Amino acid sequence: MADGLRKGLTSYGDAGFSLFLRKAFIKAMGYSDDALNRPIVGITNTYSDYNPCHGNVPQIIEAVKRGVMLTGAMPMVFPTISIAESFAFPTSMYLRNLMAMDTEEMIRAQPMDAVVVIGGCDKTLPAQIMAAVSADLPTVVIPVGPMVVGHHKGEVLGACTDCRRLWGKYRAGEIDDVEIEAVNGRLAPSVGTCMVMGTASTMACITEALGLSLPMSATIPAPHAERFRSAEASGRVAAAMAVAKGPKPSELLTPASFRNAQVVLQAIGGSTNGLIHLTAIANRTRHRIDLEAFDNLGREVPVLIDLKPSGEHYMEHFHHAGGVPKLMAQLGDLIDLDAKTITGQTLRDVVAVAEEVPGQDAIRPRDNPIKAEGAMAVLHGNLAPRGAVIKQSAASPKLLQHTGRAVVFESVEDMTLRVDDPDLDVNADDVLVLRNAGPKGAPGMPEAGYLPIPKKLARGGVKDMVRISDARMSGTAFGTIVLHITPESAVGGPLALVKNGDMIRLDVAKRSIDLLVDAAELEKRRAALAPATMPDWAKRGYAHLFNETILQADEGCDFDFMRRQGKD
Repeated sequence: MADGLRKGLTSYGDAGFSLFLRKAFIKAMGYSDDALNRPIVGITNTYSDYNPCHGNVPQIIEAVKRGVMLTGAMPMVFPTISIAESFAFPTSMYLRNLMAMDTEEMIRAQPMDAVVVIGGCDKTLPAQIMAAVSADLPTVVIPVGPMVVGHHKGEVLGACTDCRRLWGKYRAGEIDDVEIEAVNGRLAPSVGTCMVMGTASTMACITEALGLSLPMSATIPAPHAERFRSAEASGRVAAAMAVAKGPKPSELLTPASFRNAQVVLQAIGGSTNGLIHLTAIANRTRHRIDLEAFDNLGREVPVLIDLKPSGEHYMEHFHHAGGVPKLMAQLGDLIDLDAKTITGQTLRDVVAVAEEVPGQDAIRPRDNPIKAEGAMAVLHGNLAPRGAVIKQSAASPKLLQHTGRAVVFESVEDMTLRVDDPDLDVNADDVLVLRNAGPKGAPGMPEAGYLPIPKKLARGGVKDMVRISDARMSGTAFGTIVLHITPESAVGGPLALVKNGDMIRLDVAKRSIDLLVDAAELEKRRAALAPATMPDWAKRGYAHLFNETILQADEGCDFDFMRRQGKD
């Protein structure tokens, strides 16, 4: 098998000429024959001026290159798409699959014996792992790391849980324009991803649990020197993998490793987005994520990480308490410690050297969890025949069993226009319903599931309500919010049948979400639905590809032709 510069030669009908031409042009960069004859480690560059989460990527790249060269291999940096959550229109999820395709094809197209993917912001790590699984080249994943905490009036701040909490106070009239502007400058005091258990932190922890990154890499703060030492060590590992030709993702991603990732997802109070991304990653392999099995794990696995939005601490506290290795040690027999990692070690080896930090309370023991059950529950019922998800660890306990009257918003735009209308017929016991916010309906399944409390209720002291949608929610958000209702309303799912005033019953203990309308009436409403047509936004380009091939939330929202088996 060809390696190094001889891999994947451009087709000119003459392999010798192809190599001759490749070497001639790359020598224009000043490389010597000695450098060009070594194993090659490709390194993705996801830096962008639009992406503050990845602001430390240039330094990480230099550290990785140092590690690769110290081990005798040749580093080659190449750019890919950069996705920043708050800068991506209409939503970063709309671009995740494009990034996965870009990254996969660049790994395939260019000569490299191993690859280091560097990312962090919400959809980046899942896109890169999806790509790496499909390309199946030895891969090291480096998360960019979380920000350090901010401070305001003696209070510790964390983006973006406190973004939402303080914005809610501003909407309720509890803080004024001057103070919200001061808060705005203090929420994100450094580069890096959100320092709470949002989607970025969740995916970094899942990546470490899958064995695809170095121990502790999920939690090291983005500006810390330790982050760059870890990157150098990652470069060394990648160089060794380039020589050994493995392990490949297909060798590491087993039923045991996927189960470990699901256990960690429940135990950290992880983002609901993590379940969609893990499902998409699994569908690129021979394995699958079973929603019923995931829910059963949630009944067995407690939340042990005391971290916002489910708890009180921040990612740097999790790190200094021992990080993911210490968490896995606390989880004990819930983790399969024989699962392998990129270093050749097993998780048993990793857990054996987990740091013991006296007095820390960010990582709880199993006999003293912050929540007796895991972060998430999977719901079914006539509103969600293929499932829905609630992050019960961040919900109001009193609302986990609730029946209320539906207040329906037809779209994100409709909600934006009407939610604060003083004449809106709504009270605190109602159920806010948002539809046409799923993968096709929005498009891109935006993080709009965190419907704002109507202003007139917020100013009356209402902090939470039951909210349901076919949208997603940021992992940084909190509240009694049912998400990922599948099938979505835009493809004729039952959410499309809900009318204002209908009664909806949520019972998390029974894992149910039901519209209390008889079946005959629902069939009558279904018959009256207008047939689906192609929206104007989907008539050309990537938007057309997206609309024609996007899968539902229970299948990971990948494109149907990008799964392991390809197009059915």
